Amino acid sequence: MLRNRLFAVAVALPALLLAAGGCSQPSSAEPTAGSPPSPDGSVQRVTAATPTYKTLSLQTTQPGRVEAFETAPLYPKIEGYVDRVLVDIGDAVSQGQELIEIAVPELHDDLAQREALVAQARAEVKQAQSAMQAARAAVKTANARISQATAGVARAEAEHDRWSAEHERIKELSDSGSVTPKLLDETLHQFKSAAAARDEATAGVESASAGREEAEAAVLKAEADVAAAKANLQVAQADVKRATTMVAYTKIKSPFDGVVTQRNVDTGHYVQPPNGGAAVPLVVVARTDKVRIFVDVPEIEAPWVDGGEEADRITVRIQSLQGQLFEGQVTRTSWALSASNRSLRTEIDIDNAEGRLRPGMYATATILLEEKSNVPVLPITAVLREGDQAFCNCVVEDQIERKPIQLGLRAGGEVEVIEGLNADDVVVMVRGDTLQPGQAVGVIEPQE
Repeated sequence: MLRNRLFAVAVALPALLLAAGGCSQPSSAEPTAGSPPSPDGSVQRVTAATPTYKTLSLQTTQPGRVEAFETAPLYPKIEGYVDRVLVDIGDAVSQGQELIEIAVPELHDDLAQREALVAQARAEVKQAQSAMQAARAAVKTANARISQATAGVARAEAEHDRWSAEHERIKELSDSGSVTPKLLDETLHQFKSAAAARDEATAGVESASAGREEAEAAVLKAEADVAAAKANLQVAQADVKRATTMVAYTKIKSPFDGVVTQRNVDTGHYVQPPNGGAAVPLVVVARTDKVRIFVDVPEIEAPWVDGGEEADRITVRIQSLQGQLFEGQVTRTSWALSASNRSLRTEIDIDNAEGRLRPGMYATATILLEEKSNVPVLPITAVLREGDQAFCNCVVEDQIERKPIQLGLRAGGEVEVIEGLNADDVVVMVRGDTLQPGQAVGVIEPQE
């Protein structure tokens, strides 16, 4: 044991002598003459430098997943038997392309019947319009008869007045004995005949007026019949439209350009509309000309995420594509945090015209949350805190001077200083919490 201790002393002694010789050499880190010593009489060496001006970037890197921009599971609207399946998984399809055809013959028969009813309703409209034209013609005829009867009344009145005057004249002559009583009787007969003709003409006017009223009533009825026939036509046309829509459901078409990702039906299968959430779609079509990348940003970084006009830039790395990078920006966020993991759902839309990105791929997204150029920066190790106030220790004439500072953006191990420092201030970079204001120190330049 004693031999081991002697060996250790012999090994350590040259090192101590070398260290003592090194301390005797002059150093720029020694304080100038007149600096007050530390309480224990020693001068502590500190690593200090002026603030660095640089671009400070706050980023977050989170896992994500690639999903189709739109996904459409297609179900049958009607029940029937699958007549043809025109696509398979992996097929590229275009908007409106027929994918599956369902055989429902009764729908086609119903459509033919509805179309026949439309033709019948059109004929009834034409028939009603013809009846209305006839009724209007009858009104014109009745008006003509009224005009004719009115003219007859005028002639009868004139004839009545003439024979009335003639009868009075002959009567005066008969009373004076100038004419025979027979002539008086003849004029009286003519007078009565004219009166009867007048009454007959007046009755003709009344009859013609009644005929006109009847014709006008027929016109109103004909107009009502036309309106009813047109309404029946509209009903028949609506039935045809509905039947046409139902027939269209026999052909399932793609809602957009995309790729068939699922096919769960074969020719001859009986299909019907889904009744619950467990129903299986006939086919699933995914739109892939553009994809969405979903990223969940933790709560602590969520307030920094910006979308809209000032959207944050994003770099997406796809692991399965040998780490290939895709550039984009935040397209939208959920704004509210998820209750399950306290994260912010963030979506990035990326064009995928070449089809390199596939739904389900794993992605790693780096979001540039904030970036400031040419700002004074200190390492976090240089910042001291007392409550809510931040400080740093500066070396002024080989003594410690504590300065309050206001901090800004923090990224990694560095933080922006908004106020409190000048460009030429020499700041203690590490272990500042061991120093006291007024303490004498020697400055050691930080190693690059």
